[in-house]
Parts: sequence; C-alpha cells; structure tokens
Amino acid sequence: MSLATTNYLTPTGREEAWRFTPLKRLQGLHDGAAIDGQRTSLVSKAALPSGVNFVRESLQPLASSDDVIIERVRGLTDDVSHLSIAANCELTEPIFLGRVLGALETAEFSRVRISLGAHAVATVVLENTGDTVLAEDLEISLAPGSSLKFVTIQEFESKSVYTARHHAVVDKDAQFKSITITVGGDVVRILPTVEFTAPGGSAELLGVYFATSGQFFEHRMHVDHAVPHAKSRVNYKGALVGRDTHTVWIGDVLIRAVAEGTDTYELNRNLLLSDGSRADSVPNLEIETGEIVGAGHASTTGRFDDEQLFYLMSRGISMENARRLVVRGFFNEIITEIGIERIQERLMDRIDGELEKAGV
Repeated sequence: MSLATTNYLTPTGREEAWRFTPLKRLQGLHDGAAIDGQRTSLVSKAALPSGVNFVRESLQPLASSDDVIIERVRGLTDDVSHLSIAANCELTEPIFLGRVLGALETAEFSRVRISLGAHAVATVVLENTGDTVLAEDLEISLAPGSSLKFVTIQEFESKSVYTARHHAVVDKDAQFKSITITVGGDVVRILPTVEFTAPGGSAELLGVYFATSGQFFEHRMHVDHAVPHAKSRVNYKGALVGRDTHTVWIGDVLIRAVAEGTDTYELNRNLLLSDGSRADSVPNLEIETGEIVGAGHASTTGRFDDEQLFYLMSRGISMENARRLVVRGFFNEIITEIGIERIQERLMDRIDGELEKAGV
C-alpha cells in the first residue's frame, strides 16, 4: 500500500524539525511515495529466559505524534512487536533482538514496544543490519523501580534509510540508560525522547556516531521534565570523515514549572577528521522554574588535538596509528558503557576499517 492513500502534512524542509534533513533521500517515507512491503523483520536472536515474552499483539491507542513519519507508521501498522519483562525479573544476561534481511524496493513500517514490570532489571540490545528502508516507532515503558539498559546499534549497509522515534516513559524511581550507536546507512534519523511521569526517575542518553563520505546521520532528542526530582544526562560523540558527510545533533531539554528539583546536563562533541565534512550541533534548554538542582549544556566541534598527536608521535607512534588511537580514545568513554566485550570490539574494528579506507 502506498503512503499516499492517507492524508498527512508533507514536510517541505522549511520546518524546524526538518530543516537539516535531506528529504529527497528518504525514499518516500515522508511524502507518501514509499510502498509498504508489509514486512515484520524484528526477531529474537536467542531463546528467551523465564519471565520474558516477545509476541505480536494488537496496538493500544496512542496520542498523535508531531513527526509525520511516525504518524504514517501508526496509520499503516495494525499490531506491535512487544517484548515484555515481568515484574521483579532480574536478568543477568542481555536480550538480543535483530532484523532479518530487508529490501530497498519497498519500505517496512515497524511498531515495537519494550515494557518492564515493577522492579524488573534488564539489558536489551537491538541490532540493525542489512540494506533496508525502515520507519520505526519504538516505545519503552518502565514501571516503578525498574531499570533498563537499552543498546541500539545501526550497522546498516550503505544504501539503507532508517527513520525512528525511540520514546521512553519513565515511572517513579525507574532508571533508563540508552546507548545509541550509528555507524552504517545512507540516511539515519533517530528521535530519542524521554517522558518522566513520576518523581525519582533517571535517564541517561549516550550515543556515538561515525559518518563517512556522503552519509547523513541525525539524532534529535527531547527530554521532558514534567515532574519533580528527576535526573537526566545526555552525552553524544560524533566523528566525521570524507566529503559531503553531514551529521546533526539536536538536544532539547524542557523543565516545566512543576519540575522542582530537576538535575540535567547535555553534552555533544564532534571530531572533524577531514575537509568537506559538516557537523551541526544545537543544544537547547527551556526552564520554567528556578527551583532546580542544576541544568546545563555544552557543545564542541573541532579537529584533532595537535598536542595529543605530537605526544604520541614523539613516542615512536606513526601519524596514522596516532590518529586511530585518538579516535578510539574519543569514543571509548561511551562504547565501554555497552558492557559487552564482543560488541565493543566489533564496533571499534569497524571504525578502524572506515578510517583505513578513508586514509586517515
């Protein structure tokens, strides 16, 4: 089915939410030209432990989204892939979700839900690979006292287009940590958002993106502090190499008038490894009450630190290896937070390979 059968307001690129995005490269996800391939590619990659279920089920009614692609996903999808983790279930091993091979001729429209019962503890890893055109609405629900580490890895092939909303709803005293890794695809646009619904919750949004020639990666996040005494931290790092490479990071934090005792900070750092690359970084804070613990943001974009390179080269390390060591050190702070050694090594090896291909 074509998206044109439903009536949505098509973005033009003049809207704030779309002003950086290369609309012509979205393969019709935004304007109704994409054809629904009616695929459901997300699968569990291993047997699930007791207390965990992964099923297709009917959708629950949702409030409308201000993102046109997410509205299209909801208009075309009749059910959801639901990973549920029972109350008081403490998992010692990660749950791995992944995708079977997709297609470029048609698009996939995916609804995913991850829910944790009260006081449940889990790590969920979602790995995206292959060549595909995929639009996804992913919702995470954390019940009181639960804790989730959510790792999402975009290792798509070179022609893939992926647009997604990753929305977390954090209840009383719940802890949410997301780690978003983007190293593959032609166009990747992810909206990580957090909504606090009761005091005592915390959210940590971490991310790494590494873009090479011609790739466009956009990460546009929003943290809504609508309750008192919640904490959030955002830390994204990006590196770019090659001509016509473009990354966008937007960080919006809203502290509402009722959100006394809020503690928040957001940081974005970008490393330009060659000429011809562009990194846009826009941190925003909107504060409606002065009764907070703290709120701040920072953003930096620059090239290699000459002093670091000189230090390494003065100890007999070649320029090429010195650059790779600097990039590894730049990303290491966040990649080690994944806590799964084989994935960490795989990602670092991929980054090394991309640097080698780019001659950096």
